[in-house]
Amino acid sequence: MFKTMHPNRRRRGNYFINQTPRSGVLKHKLLNKSVPIFSVIIGVALIICLILEGAGYLVLHHKKRLAIKNSAAPVGSGEKSFDNLEKENDKLVRQIKKLAPSEAYIVVDTAQNILYLKKGDQVARKVVVSTGSGNVLTEPTGRKRSWTFDTPRGEFAVKNMIKDPLWTAPDWEFISNGEPIPKNKADRIQEGVLGDYKLGIGNDIYIHGTIYIRTMGMHVTHGCIRVGDDDLEALWKTSRTGTKVFIF
Repeated sequence: MFKTMHPNRRRRGNYFINQTPRSGVLKHKLLNKSVPIFSVIIGVALIICLILEGAGYLVLHHKKRLAIKNSAAPVGSGEKSFDNLEKENDKLVRQIKKLAPSEAYIVVDTAQNILYLKKGDQVARKVVVSTGSGNVLTEPTGRKRSWTFDTPRGEFAVKNMIKDPLWTAPDWEFISNGEPIPKNKADRIQEGVLGDYKLGIGNDIYIHGTIYIRTMGMHVTHGCIRVGDDDLEALWKTSRTGTKVFIF
């Protein structure tokens, strides 16, 4: 009897050599089928990534456009506001010019110790002066009175104009020098210390001359405004009773 040979075997000499087992064939077939499926999955994943990347780019681009638009808006509004401020400032300047006296007037800058004689918005004369020291004097005995030697700020007017004025020294002059206060008024009167002219603006404050020319430009007075001789004469000739005096 002939012996049937297994289909998966073939004879070689006296030995049978096993061919590829069924399990190997199955694995091989499955592997061949899985390759295209895996490729499809990878392709789909790449497509999804590209879609997401494109969407992200569009969103980012849109946000940038919004940011540029929003950042540009304040610039425009700022320019508009600046234009409005310029117009408002011009309006205020015109109003201030209308308020300026039509005649000559005096402006005193106490911070810089400068006096301006002005006509309209034109400066007719610029003068270096001396103004209040800001010092405080307190009476050491008696009533303990106190004086602050400041030049007052505000709007004033010339109330009186005196040529060749005499100075009646007040109590503080003697207290500051450590001298007894005189009972006789005549002992208070001093000649020549106020220059050739004085213009009173109220509360014993005057624009006057001085013998202390070296102190021009300093804060050394007891509140009055000291002016040099030539400049004082120019003020005297230009001013009148009622001339406006602005001190700041």
